[in-house]
Amino acid sequence: MIPVIAIDGPSGSGKGTIAASIAKKLGFHLLDSGALYRLVGLAAIKRGISLDDELCLVPLAEQLNVAFRPSMQSSRTLDVILEGKDVTDELRLESTGEYASRVASKVGVRAALMKRQHAMREAPGLVADGRDMGSVVFPDAPVKVFLTASAEERAKRRYNQLIHKGESVNLRALLEEIRARDERDTKRPVAPLKATEDALVLDSTSLTIAEVEQAILDYAVKRVPGIGRRMQR
Repeated sequence: MIPVIAIDGPSGSGKGTIAASIAKKLGFHLLDSGALYRLVGLAAIKRGISLDDELCLVPLAEQLNVAFRPSMQSSRTLDVILEGKDVTDELRLESTGEYASRVASKVGVRAALMKRQHAMREAPGLVADGRDMGSVVFPDAPVKVFLTASAEERAKRRYNQLIHKGESVNLRALLEEIRARDERDTKRPVAPLKATEDALVLDSTSLTIAEVEQAILDYAVKRVPGIGRRMQR
């Protein structure tokens, strides 16, 4: 069986950064499931499709014309191409995150993207980051992690990221958006954001990226034979 390290958690918990780093260290494939939902939301907006119109969103998700390519820019790992256009920067906007949260509540959209996510489980292994990787998409994953942090800390992290990019942003507004997204994600009727009973729960509020990463790798070594050897390469 191809091993999966499933890292779930709310927006701003640091799961994307951690997942990418662990995948690189282990030589595993990387699945950013949130990017897929962001892409569906972004494609819908560009086509003038309502984010509440599930009948139109489902075929859009099924036929999503997207490509992930190694980036030539030092500030990026991958370039994301949607319908022939580079949308890498658009994908990380706060507004696009809101689109993703709304389309992710649609049962049909989630089902349409499930096949894409399963197809990314290839040897030697996969690191999957999202909100239901361990609970729904890969319930048999030997390593499940639920990474969280206080809403205030997550808002502060996002604020600093945006300020560093030269964007004008309001910290209080960010905090309100994060709390609203948490509410929507944890209470949606399909695949709500939650920690599974067999997940390692980590609160990263007062931890460094290195500390979180090491805790996950130490846990993975105990759960998956051979991962320790891959780390020593």
